[in-house]
Amino acid sequence: MAEQPSLIISHDDFNKITALLSIAKREIVVFLEEELSRATLIPGDQIPSNVVTMGSEILFLDLDTNKEQTVTLVYPHEANIEDQKISILAPVGVGLIGLKIGQTIDFPLAGNRVRRIKILSVSNQKNKGS
Repeated sequence: MAEQPSLIISHDDFNKITALLSIAKREIVVFLEEELSRATLIPGDQIPSNVVTMGSEILFLDLDTNKEQTVTLVYPHEANIEDQKISILAPVGVGLIGLKIGQTIDFPLAGNRVRRIKILSVSNQKNKGS
C-alpha cells in the first residue's frame, strides 16, 4: 500500500472509537489501531470543516471503479447499509475517519485486496466532539 495520509481526529471521537476496540474483529482492530496511532488529536471545536468526523456525510470516489458514493460515518449501532450509514468498524469506515477533502487512502479488503478512495466532499459534521 502507498504511504497513508495524515489524519485529524477530535479527542471525543478518538475516545469513543478506542472504546469500540474491544468489540471489533481482530483485523479491524489492527487497522483501526494503525489509523488512530497516526492521527493528530485536537478539540472538536477546532476540527476543520473539510475533515471527516463521526456523523459526517462523505462523498468519495472509488479510484478503481471510478464510481462516486456518498455515505455517513456512524457508530456500529447506527449502521444501516440501505441508508448508506457505514460503521466505523467497517474497513471503509476505518479508512475514512480523519481524512480531509482531496486526500486518498488505500484500505484492506478480504482476500488481500485493496480499495483506493479519494475524498471529494465532507458535510454534516454532527459529532465533532471535544
